[in-house]
Amino acid sequence: MLPVGSYSNIKFHLTASQQISLLKERGMVFTDEISAQKTLLNLGYYRFAGYFYSFRKTNPRGTPGRQDEFQAGTSFAIVEQLAEFDRLLRLMVLDAAACIEVAVRCDIAHRLGVQHRIAHEQPSLLDAKFGVTIDPVTGRTEYAEWRDKLAAAVHRARREDFVKHHINKYGGRMPIWTIIEVWDFGLLSRFFAGMQFKDQTHIARRYGLQQGQHLASWLRSINFVRNVSAHHSRLWNRNIVERPTFQKTQPHEHLHHLTQDVHAQTRVYGSLCILKSMLRVASPDNNWTERLRALCQTFPVNPIVSLQDAGFPPDWEQKTIWN
Repeated sequence: MLPVGSYSNIKFHLTASQQISLLKERGMVFTDEISAQKTLLNLGYYRFAGYFYSFRKTNPRGTPGRQDEFQAGTSFAIVEQLAEFDRLLRLMVLDAAACIEVAVRCDIAHRLGVQHRIAHEQPSLLDAKFGVTIDPVTGRTEYAEWRDKLAAAVHRARREDFVKHHINKYGGRMPIWTIIEVWDFGLLSRFFAGMQFKDQTHIARRYGLQQGQHLASWLRSINFVRNVSAHHSRLWNRNIVERPTFQKTQPHEHLHHLTQDVHAQTRVYGSLCILKSMLRVASPDNNWTERLRALCQTFPVNPIVSLQDAGFPPDWEQKTIWN
């Protein structure tokens, strides 16, 4: 509980009109204040602030953060275009992630289903590290935590016909090829990371990777950008905490340009590349690349921010992966 009076330093509420006045004082240019007020009311000032942060003047070298004033040439219209670009980019990520999620679910079900119909309940079929204690106080393992999340997912889906059927007839136990239908991407990526090396690698090779550990990192990275997108958070220049890893000897010619480009790997461009790479298998006839190219053409033209801030190399459209 916050102590009494601890809110005294919290900023006061401003109306949309007052917010615009504040932004104008700091150097932002407006051409249609009525339209801008509607945008601020729909998006929220604080959310919109995430998009105009990059337009604020930088502090002297060695001083973190940015100044309140905007760089010359900053307009509300440009920031609004950037926010719209980001919204559509998130939809692109969700679309690709959905295809990959379904494909990898099926990969796991096919690989483990032949070993045991309820392979997800057989710790002996999973990697030993999945059963390592992660909480010394409770003695809980990562696998136990995963099972709890799975049970919660089944409970949320209890009104689905196939779930009701298995609850009524089998006490809720389902074969792996059925229960994967309630997995979200988080359950999927955590389970894949807990599989045995031989099973991971078998699936990874379907996507052109030589070792399962790299696909595990790809799935974690996709899960991260998918969650950012699903929660409507700013994605375009976000630092990707779950950075994908790449083999030292890269069999994917189309990913060669990423192996030494840390900036690309830690921004959304790297995630878009692995989404595209996996879509080649998961949904080979899609037009995702063409739609992404078209979206990037709408990035607002301005001297302050660019696609390079999102990790895109200057010549990204010429890279093999996009052709």
